[in-house]
Amino acid sequence: MKASIRKLVLERDPYCFHCGESNDLVVHHRRNRGHGGSKLLDKPEWLMAVCARYNGEMESVSSVAESARRSGHKLRSWEASSLPVFDVVTLLWYVLKTDGTKEVYEDGEGYY
Repeated sequence: MKASIRKLVLERDPYCFHCGESNDLVVHHRRNRGHGGSKLLDKPEWLMAVCARYNGEMESVSSVAESARRSGHKLRSWEASSLPVFDVVTLLWYVLKTDGTKEVYEDGEGYY
């Protein structure tokens, strides 16, 4: 991943979408690169900041992975980047944009 993309994502997401932690952040691919993903997914709309603990749990604990899917933090191979993500700090749903910004999802209280 290019350093400029990583910087853009971490500026947009200064804390973990799941717990609000601002330390030990990693840039998380919403769609696993092994599930139809590639370096082509190294774009802001496919990436989000999460803490390292949550990132690991999404990959190793099935109940956490399922919860992450309901929150838009983890996408299946057929799901689009336009699906919103839930932000536990603001309690809002956002659509991650191609320009590296995020926009409040206005279509109801939750997506899933």
